[in-house]
Amino acid sequence: MQLPTPDEHNNVSLSKFESMLKTNNILFFDADEFEEIINHYLENGKIALAKKATKLGLQQHPSSTTLKLFQVEMFIFENELDIADLLLNELYQIEQSNEEIYIQKANILSRRDQHNQAIVLLKKALDITLEQGEVLSLIGMEYLFLEDYENAKDYFIRCLKDQKNEIHTDYSALYNVIYCFEYLEQNQEAINYLNVFLNHNPYSEVAWHQIGKQYSILKQYKKALASFDFAIISDDRFIGAYLEKGKVLEKMKRYEEAIECFIITLGLDDPTSFALLRIGACYEKINNDEMALQYYTKCVEQDGLLDKGWIAITDFHYKKKDYKKALYFIDKAINIDSENVLYWKRYAKINKKLQWFEEAEIGYRKALEYGNYEQNTWLTRCDILIKLGEFEGAIHNLNQAAEFYPDSAEIEFRLAGLYYDTYKEDIGAFHLRNALDIEPEFLLILEEIFPHILEKTSVKEIINNHKKTTL
Repeated sequence: MQLPTPDEHNNVSLSKFESMLKTNNILFFDADEFEEIINHYLENGKIALAKKATKLGLQQHPSSTTLKLFQVEMFIFENELDIADLLLNELYQIEQSNEEIYIQKANILSRRDQHNQAIVLLKKALDITLEQGEVLSLIGMEYLFLEDYENAKDYFIRCLKDQKNEIHTDYSALYNVIYCFEYLEQNQEAINYLNVFLNHNPYSEVAWHQIGKQYSILKQYKKALASFDFAIISDDRFIGAYLEKGKVLEKMKRYEEAIECFIITLGLDDPTSFALLRIGACYEKINNDEMALQYYTKCVEQDGLLDKGWIAITDFHYKKKDYKKALYFIDKAINIDSENVLYWKRYAKINKKLQWFEEAEIGYRKALEYGNYEQNTWLTRCDILIKLGEFEGAIHNLNQAAEFYPDSAEIEFRLAGLYYDTYKEDIGAFHLRNALDIEPEFLLILEEIFPHILEKTSVKEIINNHKKTTL
């Protein structure tokens, strides 16, 4: 007679349990069966059924520590931390050598942002557990919460080693190790570690992918390409490797090859807006405008909320001097991210090209409101306000700019012209002298924007006196 496999046994238990729920007949299960059933529901995100199985399990096996720990896990999941803590304290009195009790108590402390205390308990669990990898990973996560990346990195590296000191595959821990290396800007150290990892796992597509990304950060593009090729050899359906290889080829200006890589990803899974965007960008760089626009359009059709897609189309039309189309598409991007200063500056530039100065002024004002304090933004807005005849607004704008750039001749000459034009000649003279002291060559600003001011006798005297004093 052939005995059932563990999976078959689990399926039988599960079917029996679900049949019981439908009929309301109470059937008996041993504690191990309940553990398998609860694990199944937890792994599949069926929390309500896991709770029901835990409750029935404890009714039939009230002294089962494992089932009580499942109950604790449910309470923690529902953020009933005080109840979970009380249950753990009771279990601790019975079983002080059960590492799961320490792990769950650490889980509660972690949720309360008491990460140092959680680490203390996890280290106790580490001393008694036979499954050290899981606990090492949990300690690493607590150090991540504390932003202690050196310690986090060390524990994730330990997690990736088994008791024989051989590195084994745990991709969540591997990703965390690399995250720590990158945060610490230890890219070469990350490469050294990944080479050791690959000595033990030569066909790990994830490790090859990660080492390629490190080489890319260091601008060692040939080595990066070789690494991504090895990732693809290890798994020829690994989309991430094709995408990264395409990005490197694009940086190397090998645009046709980059397009090939990005196109491969479209056939492996549903097209990603990122790949479509990069294909469009590559076509644009080889001056294939028709294909570029085709892929940019596909990109925004794929993901209408990808503002970078709308920006790519905006810039495409701006370069073609089709400003009305560019304006239509920048509006799409602004609707998605209305606080992006770069989008508002594009909006302003496009409207300025169309000579729609009121809208252009709004764009520059929005850019300033959202923190773009570049001098050119203040100056361009000022010049537009002058065109609109809003001299007081222009003066207020420049006085704000002067707080950021107190020694700017470009600001001072404009203020001088504006104050003269608003019949505040004493203030205008003050700013004119300041401007001449800072950089007299910028007098051409007055010549371009306020040529009539130079005809004033008082202005001529100030300029002549400054020339005499600097001879």
